[in-house]
Amino acid sequence: MEFENYDELFPALEAVLFAAGYPLSYDRLAEITGRSGDEIKEALVALSAKYASEEYGIQVVLFDESCQMCTKEGHEELIRRALGIKQGGRLSTSSLETLAIVAYRQPVTRSQIERIRGVDSSYAVSSLVMKNLIEEKGRLDMPGRPVLYGTTVDFLRCFGLSSLDELPDASSFLGEFDKKEQQEGEFTEQEATDQELPDRAEADDEADRSVEG
Repeated sequence: MEFENYDELFPALEAVLFAAGYPLSYDRLAEITGRSGDEIKEALVALSAKYASEEYGIQVVLFDESCQMCTKEGHEELIRRALGIKQGGRLSTSSLETLAIVAYRQPVTRSQIERIRGVDSSYAVSSLVMKNLIEEKGRLDMPGRPVLYGTTVDFLRCFGLSSLDELPDASSFLGEFDKKEQQEGEFTEQEATDQELPDRAEADDEADRSVEG
């Protein structure tokens, strides 16, 4: 089914995005509507601007390769009550630290994360993968081929970002870490893996589980 004008395309895009409930790629929307990718993006920019008005409780969020219709901030409590959702889903300090490192250093291995944090981060990484906030982006070309992690579209959506370019500036923090690395000398990935980490890791895991529970 092809749409000849935007008057027909706008409601069609609204209906598809609303029904999907998850991000749809621009290519997929172009395929099902019979319009070009540029036309789809142009239409979605207009829709996003329309829903940016305060009179709407929903919004169209545009990502680099996809878009999604979702609720705006400020209505969480009403939505929880209406759907019977219990309070929860918060990230522990351990998970937030790990997520921040992945966001700013991606693609990054678990050992590299642990080197920055100074503690074992296996549970935090697994928890973030299960929450679909980070995902495997490939493997490092070295013995053992450790997994490289990066953030997901869900990460962008949850933090209200359209792309990673909108992340707050962290050059001062990252600069201090880079300086520390130069002073201490570079570790290989295997050295980082073999390094004995503090016992605080077990406490971090317990903190993560208590928050998630």
